[in-house]
Amino acid sequence: MKKNGLSGEFIGEVFGTFILILLGDGVVANVGLAPRLAAPGYNWNTITLGWAFAVVIAVYVTAGVSGAHINPAVTLALAVKKGFSWAKVIPYWIAQMIGAFLGALGVYLCYLDGLVQAGMPNVWCTGPGSVFGSAFWGGAGGSAVGSYSLLTAFICEIFGTAVLLWGVLAVTDEKGGAGKLGPLLVGLTVLAVGLSLGGPSGYAINPARDLGPRIFGVLVGTTGLFSGLYWLVAPIIGPLVGGVIGVFTYDFFVTANLPD
Repeated sequence: MKKNGLSGEFIGEVFGTFILILLGDGVVANVGLAPRLAAPGYNWNTITLGWAFAVVIAVYVTAGVSGAHINPAVTLALAVKKGFSWAKVIPYWIAQMIGAFLGALGVYLCYLDGLVQAGMPNVWCTGPGSVFGSAFWGGAGGSAVGSYSLLTAFICEIFGTAVLLWGVLAVTDEKGGAGKLGPLLVGLTVLAVGLSLGGPSGYAINPARDLGPRIFGVLVGTTGLFSGLYWLVAPIIGPLVGGVIGVFTYDFFVTANLPD
């Protein structure tokens, strides 16, 4: 029997998104501030693995409560095509934003000393100025977003989020049989997106993951987070569009062709 209804699901989405950002932005801060190892000890693989396991833990913990959307793009896509109640979309989005903001607060508290010494760098969100473009131990970073146009970053977010939805739908499909392995497989999907498509935009693939910590970053003194239109186009509009495309293409190419 379902307990607490929407209020319980709201709490589940807050907690799940909190875990996602605590661990996800946590690995970004760990890489950017390099508190334990010199710069060569950390690389893009560290970030992608950290985010993948952040997803795994968040989904395992809260899937039974709210379905562990922990992503407005997932919520929108499921409402558009998979029968998720439209009445729950806005509450889920609000919960995800709250959880993402609180997750950033957790990272701030854990890495406060290093963040202050580094001048409060952008470990919060994707885009120009993030550790995806530079490393705050002083060495030159990969210059990911800086070498790509906004249009390219936007397109990459669409593709990345579509791939995420393909993975989510595949492991939650009743005919897929993923069972308890579902959260792990979703995490591996995120890992694949990060390794293969993460360079141009930093693979937000989740509007709350980017916007909640971005707002928090502004409040604690990180500069330039809302300069230009990048913050809106690539990490917010891109994933929302990509999620809807992902769910429609999955149904067209996969669901319609599954054996009875």
